[in-house]
Amino acid sequence: MADFDLYSLRNVFTEYGVMICFNGPFSHSVIEELGIAVRKYLESNDAPKNCIADVFAVFIEQAQNLKNYTSSEPFSEPELARYKNGTLVIARDADRYIVSSGNFVRDEDCAALERTLSSVRELDKVKLKALYKERLRSASPAANGGAGLGFIDMARKASDPLAFSVRRLADGSAYFNISVSILAG
Repeated sequence: MADFDLYSLRNVFTEYGVMICFNGPFSHSVIEELGIAVRKYLESNDAPKNCIADVFAVFIEQAQNLKNYTSSEPFSEPELARYKNGTLVIARDADRYIVSSGNFVRDEDCAALERTLSSVRELDKVKLKALYKERLRSASPAANGGAGLGFIDMARKASDPLAFSVRRLADGSAYFNISVSILAG
């Protein structure tokens, strides 16, 4: 750690417009404190109220997804070291805020994630709204314990289709990343 180059990391953050980055285990208190920082940062940059609300909502959804995945899965002790941590980044790119998160997932969870996100990406705003209302009324939650509303709601707030990737690794795990782009004004 003595030769860790923080200056180079700062340069990468600057190059990609990173405003806030957290890497580690997500808990309720971490989400709450980061949420306060996100709001204050956006307010100090005079972001419009609707933009602040959308960025904040997407941040909360992604942070909760990171926290819930870790706490809902029965990971063995060796797995916990890898799976308990997530990364969440909020960046500014010209006229957009980008909220991205990533975490390790089990390979067997990837197909369902990819199917769900691919189907959500194909919908326009009108269809997303209808699907959201339908899921709210639905009595049967999705297999993961929710009604699948999080991805739909993020897509409704996004100015571009959701971007996601899954990098499968040789050890049977994968790294899942999702990015949501929101117009800044």
